[in-house]
Amino acid sequence: MNFKLGEFVRFVDENREGYITKIIDEQLVGVTGEDDFEIPVLVTHITRVHGRQYQDVEDLTSIAPQQTVADNFVKRGIHLAVIPDANKGSIVHFYIINETSFQLLTAVQADKNNKIKGEFAGLIEPHQNRKIYSAALPELDIWPTLHIQVLTYATQDVKSLEPLNTSFKFKAKDFSGAKVNVPQIKQNGWLLRIDEDELKIDVNKLKESFFKPSTEKIALERPAKELDLHIEKLREDYQFLNKNEILTIQQDIFTKSLDAAIAHKYPQMIFIHGVGNGVLRDFIHKTVSKHPQVKTFMDAQREKFGYGATQVVFK
Repeated sequence: MNFKLGEFVRFVDENREGYITKIIDEQLVGVTGEDDFEIPVLVTHITRVHGRQYQDVEDLTSIAPQQTVADNFVKRGIHLAVIPDANKGSIVHFYIINETSFQLLTAVQADKNNKIKGEFAGLIEPHQNRKIYSAALPELDIWPTLHIQVLTYATQDVKSLEPLNTSFKFKAKDFSGAKVNVPQIKQNGWLLRIDEDELKIDVNKLKESFFKPSTEKIALERPAKELDLHIEKLREDYQFLNKNEILTIQQDIFTKSLDAAIAHKYPQMIFIHGVGNGVLRDFIHKTVSKHPQVKTFMDAQREKFGYGATQVVFK
């Protein structure tokens, strides 16, 4: 198997082309075309398209290794970056980002159903990155556990760190935060820390914390007067969430926004919940019908929202 996830290929016997979005086995892959329909095909029936070959990590690494002196030596900053494919968002690529001045001797294994497969072994230079793995988002529930081992090495007069040995078993909640810019890859993605910062304790601040009374009040953020509860408006990682998680998030945000609107003395507020199967709408109506601070509620601007929004009027 010489093909990788994300490669652009053309069918040998058909006028069809697309991106590899699934590795089925050593002889079979899934190819998705412009119609977003994935077709299983033998690897002997496809060929790479010239000029659109797989862009490996060497193409993404533009910063040349830098010689450092001991005074400026960076000892911490090893991350695992999860980056959506630039062409097919259903594919993500995993990179180890080395922001330190160490060379990293790195080994990565995938553990799936108690079967171990080596995915990467090599040297990551200072201030460089390497792609170590790719996976399909729709298969998140069956992603393997990634075991990562790292040894640090430097030619300077700097002591190597203790070997790093960590594992990542991904779940939807790991992608609950917003994507951040990953400058080394020049794309947005999720960044997970592999090493940890050295623990520094400020003794004076620690003493103050024991005697300082907790008098601060948590301020409720002022919500929008029209709140859209569609999950794609609330979370960037919605494609990772199942139906129960989506409903829980929508209900939680609705409840907090309702309390905040009352705290800020809003006369009214509109909650856009859509039509769907009616579960979220029923939850909203049941909640506001029993709330002591709610005067009444009704369908909001039916000509604009249809039956997909509820207007709540406060006392």
